[in-house]
Amino acid sequence: MIRDDIEAGFDEPGVPVWAVFGDLMAGLLGAFVLILVCAIGMQLELASKLETEVKQRQAEAKRLQTLEQALAAPLAAGRVTLTNGRIGISGNVLFAFNSAELQPEGRQLLKSLAAPLTAYLKSRDEILMVSGFTDDRQMRDNARQFADNWELSAQRALTVTRALIESGVPSSSIFAAAFGSEQPVASNADADGRSKNRRVEMAPTPRPSNGGTSNANANAKPRD
Repeated sequence: MIRDDIEAGFDEPGVPVWAVFGDLMAGLLGAFVLILVCAIGMQLELASKLETEVKQRQAEAKRLQTLEQALAAPLAAGRVTLTNGRIGISGNVLFAFNSAELQPEGRQLLKSLAAPLTAYLKSRDEILMVSGFTDDRQMRDNARQFADNWELSAQRALTVTRALIESGVPSSSIFAAAFGSEQPVASNADADGRSKNRRVEMAPTPRPSNGGTSNANANAKPRD
């Protein structure tokens, strides 16, 4: 009787070991697949970002090459410089000290730049920012027609902008900016450095979107 009970106990079905092992392996496989999918997704995202960056660098290199070709003559003559897409002109070429009136040499140089700049801006649908810079010395008493270096740099930028417009650059494709003595390219401790800081730079930039024009016009009050 006891023997029969023992034998019957051995015959009762239990949880198979292979089933537990199978569940464990399935869980591990699912986790592995999830990790693999995440890793592939990250690689695809990195590859996409890298491709975008490469294209942007190629486009920038092509843009600079096009600009350099457009300004080949004045660059070869040493009349302008081109650094990271910024066209630089020494202030001594354009203006006398503490003056915003163009010198004949400067006016002639701007005339020679108008045509290639216009062609470049049109081909890329960009606009030109004309920036004025000064050294850090204060205005002298005999130059008090300008309140400070900010006003001097602003007037010089405006003078260059108007000269380029008169020479053929569309007024819708150019604007002026003033930086005063900020953003120097050399030390103001000596005459040579101050001379380099007195300059005008021109930089092609993307044309701003006109998305807000309609709203601005709609909100404008009519004049009496």
